Amino acid sequence: MKTAAAPTTLQTMPASELPLTPEETNTAKTTLGFWLYLMTDCVLFATLFATYAVLRNNTAGGPGGNELFSAPYVLTETIILLVSSFTCGLAVLAARQKQKQQVLFWFGVTFLLGLAFLALELHEFRNLVIEGNSWRRSGFLSAFFTLVGTHGLHITMGLVWIAVMLTKIGRQGFKANTVKRLTMLSMFWHFLDLIWIFIFTFVYMMGAIQL
Repeated sequence: MKTAAAPTTLQTMPASELPLTPEETNTAKTTLGFWLYLMTDCVLFATLFATYAVLRNNTAGGPGGNELFSAPYVLTETIILLVSSFTCGLAVLAARQKQKQQVLFWFGVTFLLGLAFLALELHEFRNLVIEGNSWRRSGFLSAFFTLVGTHGLHITMGLVWIAVMLTKIGRQGFKANTVKRLTMLSMFWHFLDLIWIFIFTFVYMMGAIQL
């Protein structure tokens, strides 16, 4: 009498214990690598915030934050960046539904808002330098320019990333890893938004208080 063949090992294994495919392994490595990058960026900004906290009152007889910062101007920057984070989220939702035109539109809006934010930041730097308040004047201004400038550099990197993705999607449409890349781009942009909230609160709002 013949007995039924025993099921293969893979058939009897739970789905959670099945070996990953090469594509799944590559995705997992990419995601881990991106999270490690964000963690190193957190360490970088934490260091810059700590440096600013130490030097914020070292004005060398020059003006402090309460004399240099304009609350309405910075609030405008903040609103622009918050709205860009919202439009970036809409773009990712559209990407998951493979709505190409919606992705191009919302990421295009995000790009323009990010560009407007960067232009306002550069305009602020320009005015400070013209008025003689460059990074060379005091420890406070050195820390300020370094911290805010580093954030602005990251915004520039994000804009380049958005432009590259928009070009690829416009020419090639959606590929297998397009949604994954857009999701990481969105995470990066939201991360910069979060960092700016800390800058807005710790640098600009508290800058009006000189201890």
